Amino acid sequence: MERKRIFAEGMNDLVFDRLTLLSEPLRVRMLRVLEREELAVGEIARVLQVPQPTVSRHLKQLDDAGWVTRRKAGTASYFRIAELGSAASLWELVRREFDGAGDSTVYTEDLRRLEGVVAARSGDSEELFRRLGGRWDSVRKELFGESYLLPTLLALLPPDQVIADLGCGTGAMLPLLAPGAATVIGVDREDAMLDVARERTAGLANVQLCRGLLGALPLAPASVDLALCALVLHHVRELAPVYSEVARVLKPGGRWVILDMVEHDRQDYGETMGHQHLGFSRAGVEALAVTAGLALQSWRVLPADPQAQGPGLFVAVVSGHPIQAPPLGSRP
Repeated sequence: MERKRIFAEGMNDLVFDRLTLLSEPLRVRMLRVLEREELAVGEIARVLQVPQPTVSRHLKQLDDAGWVTRRKAGTASYFRIAELGSAASLWELVRREFDGAGDSTVYTEDLRRLEGVVAARSGDSEELFRRLGGRWDSVRKELFGESYLLPTLLALLPPDQVIADLGCGTGAMLPLLAPGAATVIGVDREDAMLDVARERTAGLANVQLCRGLLGALPLAPASVDLALCALVLHHVRELAPVYSEVARVLKPGGRWVILDMVEHDRQDYGETMGHQHLGFSRAGVEALAVTAGLALQSWRVLPADPQAQGPGLFVAVVSGHPIQAPPLGSRP
């Protein structure tokens, strides 16, 4: 009971402190405009029509209490309203009361001056980037999302590419690859997986699905520009036939991109997840490639994802037979 009493008193003190802070109309006006725009001290002073020392004093109180966040840009500091968390409901209540008490006209005038202050800023990109700084990525994400990234990167590929997703599973990659290729082929051995992939790619005319083993691909020789194996090879017991088949179906100069786990010691993966290999080393991938007549072009270990619980990942690019240049002096 004593612990509950102390906790209740602490919560009451916290609410009282927050209410005391928001009892000053000028601080409420500050928070209202900082909801709309990130502003420097001088800009806030012009919007609210109060001296800069007054703005700085109130900003310090808001900053100390966690109501605003500060960002440094050179010698300037920019402020915006913080993520309020448990205080959000209180802020909504105070804001409604502020508007209902006849102060909405004051806020309307603040907004009018805010528009003027923002319009007076330099319109060049240097000023924009200086002001936004580290927030630029989040601002761009708010405006445009992130779904444009992969189609933009795929546009770097030649438009007539034939891409084969080997071990495509439920086809998660197929709709992503389709906009950047002439033809996308998904190959998997499991009918249940292909059924899901078929539903996922319904309406995509350039996507084909084939049932088959990676060691006996149902694809014609020299028919694929770009092959992909994403988190597949560690499920395949015999890897040499896979490498040989990829070498067979790749066009001259074609590439094979492998995404998989680096070598690890998690033995339980073999029992619980059916993994046939505890990841791969660069030397092991390169040896299999050379034996199949392929060449390892690049190997890159990906940065660790703090949210991921599994082993680290690598991306390897393996090339097929090079395109043979015509002998000197031969006619085209």
